[in-house]
Amino acid sequence: MNPAKRHEIFSRLRDLNPHPATELEYQTPFELLLAVILSAQATDKGVNLATRKLFPKANTPAAIYKLGIPGLERYIQTIGLYHSKAKHIIATCKTLAEQYGGEVPREREALESLPGVGRKTANVILNTAFGEPAIAVDTHIFRVANRTGIAPGKTVLEVERKLLKFVPDEFKHDAHHWLILHGRYVCKARKPNCPECLIRDLCEYKLKTAKA
Repeated sequence: MNPAKRHEIFSRLRDLNPHPATELEYQTPFELLLAVILSAQATDKGVNLATRKLFPKANTPAAIYKLGIPGLERYIQTIGLYHSKAKHIIATCKTLAEQYGGEVPREREALESLPGVGRKTANVILNTAFGEPAIAVDTHIFRVANRTGIAPGKTVLEVERKLLKFVPDEFKHDAHHWLILHGRYVCKARKPNCPECLIRDLCEYKLKTAKA
């Protein structure tokens, strides 16, 4: 994969979707943080169904903390791993209130110190809430980066570092969303939809699927 190919790939993805956005529903950085924590091993659709009921009732660290673990669980019990997620969220709300004035911090180290927040979640917050050119590598991005040859790597961190190195600067802010959406709807895990792929001719995947 050479720089010209990468540039053309992202140019086409941008032309298709000039203003990509997360499919998680949120209004504030804190709402996004909660939604991302809840989204681990869960679908965005399932998270949105839960937060549509939760956020009108409680959408600040103080309000969520006041619910307590049992109160929060009532809103998120349809989401996988909801018990551990409730514990992490309540602990995070306590930390935000005590250390950050109830605001979501903009620094990676501070974000990653929050319970239930790892590097991937921190990258999502930095990129989506604060506009940083961070790339959160989830299973979709890991698959697309390796399949296409855009940024092959054996680990999530290796793929992230290669993407940050190889993606042209003009595309870095939105690369995260373009790659996730491409992996979710076109370059699917079990059977990629190569016949309908707009970057098929640029992709270096050797086992491209054909039309049925």
